[in-house]
Amino acid sequence: MEITTAIREGATILTITGRVDTATAPALEREINHQIEQGNRKILLNFSGVSYISSGGLRVLITTEKKLRNPKDGLGLCCLSAEVHKVLKLAGFTSIFHMRKQRRSPCLVVTIPSSP
Repeated sequence: MEITTAIREGATILTITGRVDTATAPALEREINHQIEQGNRKILLNFSGVSYISSGGLRVLITTEKKLRNPKDGLGLCCLSAEVHKVLKLAGFTSIFHMRKQRRSPCLVVTIPSSP
């Protein structure tokens, strides 16, 4: 798994490539935590290069969502493959996360609170 980081319009975009599984999820969690510690609390996870996500990856997503519950914070997911979207849907996560099919302006995605 590879993670590329970019800042755009006040949001941190993490573009993930590869599998997010039990072996790679800790690296994703470390990078997200690093961004949060640096004060980057609007995060967009671009899943355009992710073909698979395991329960370990789902745990990282739910843990991050809990950390970014403040109305000024936000977590968005974009560009999910059909397979990854199916896993999120089966796990009941599609109602938790704000998701977009395409990576639009990050501000449109992450200024919306990630939970109701």
